[in-house]
Amino acid sequence: MNHETLVEAINQTMPFGKYKGLPLLRLPEPYLVWFHQQGFPSGKLGEQLALIHEVKVNGLETMLYPLLNE
Repeated sequence: MNHETLVEAINQTMPFGKYKGLPLLRLPEPYLVWFHQQGFPSGKLGEQLALIHEVKVNGLETMLYPLLNE
């Protein structure tokens, strides 16, 4: 994984559901854990959600907030 991939995943907005429009880094951890249990969507979005899930379960999200384009 490179820097651009991480920054892109952090700033990708959720395209559907309850959290539509929210940057992936701002998704609640329980929502990402649910996706992990149910299966992430296929494709790029699924890969990005899996990455953000790993970031959150390892407690790394606070150090990534400065990379958000808000």
